[in-house]
Amino acid sequence: MRSYLAEFLSDPRVVELPRWIWLPILHGFILRNRPKKSAQKYAAIWTSQGSPLAFHTRQQALLLGKALAERNIKVAHAMRYGKPTIAEGLQALSGCEVTVVPLYPQFSRSTTESVRDVLPSGTRMIEQFHDHPSYIAALAAGIQRHWAAHGKAPLVMSFHGLPKRSIDRGDPYHAQCTATAKILAGVLRIAPADYHVTFQSRFGAAEWLQPYTAPTLAILAKQGLTRVDVVCPGFTSDCLETLEEIAIEARATFLDAGGKEFHALPCLNESPEWIVAMAKIAGTGP
Repeated sequence: MRSYLAEFLSDPRVVELPRWIWLPILHGFILRNRPKKSAQKYAAIWTSQGSPLAFHTRQQALLLGKALAERNIKVAHAMRYGKPTIAEGLQALSGCEVTVVPLYPQFSRSTTESVRDVLPSGTRMIEQFHDHPSYIAALAAGIQRHWAAHGKAPLVMSFHGLPKRSIDRGDPYHAQCTATAKILAGVLRIAPADYHVTFQSRFGAAEWLQPYTAPTLAILAKQGLTRVDVVCPGFTSDCLETLEEIAIEARATFLDAGGKEFHALPCLNESPEWIVAMAKIAGTGP
């Protein structure tokens, strides 16, 4: 856990502070305390297959590879931080014309551009797919399946947060998140009053994108909302941020504030619509 956090939080794209300020804080304080706290959170969501994020990413690559096998297109997966590395993923495709698809639907310098940083010059990479019709359709299909089984409820669309200063410096992430939400709401035919766009995973003392997810859920419950459905369109696989932060922590926040029924909807994971969408986003689908 410590080595993973060290790699992740050392990336200047992730923490946009001068290195002489940030690195002493990282190594002198954060890496002495955060690994234990993070390990406790991961323990709450760990499965017999290991990390949910690693499992779902592996399964997505496997299913996409099967779908494209007849066209003699190979698929490999990699992690920006941790194993398998991007270099190892590229090695698995040695000799092929490669297209890299970072599974970050909305572009930001701290995610998508960080992938670009470690790719060989000239590698084709998909920058974003926040408004791709197949991505939106896959999101909508999952929500509609949930509503068919449980009935319809107000929807909170929770995206990963980003420091506000990043947006002030021109990062398009916030605009792309709101665009995704608006397009998805249109496909689902829900009115603006029936959904909320929020941001989670705040880190540090600086102001991040608002409104924040947990306080919004508490407010909704105190206003008399008894049921809420939460979907995370910015995550293509269930992970710590969706399974622990939303399904456990955010659920507790809503219920403690007076809510009665909380549903954390699954991410795209291995849904058939998402496998088709990945092929189309990469430019290999029909």
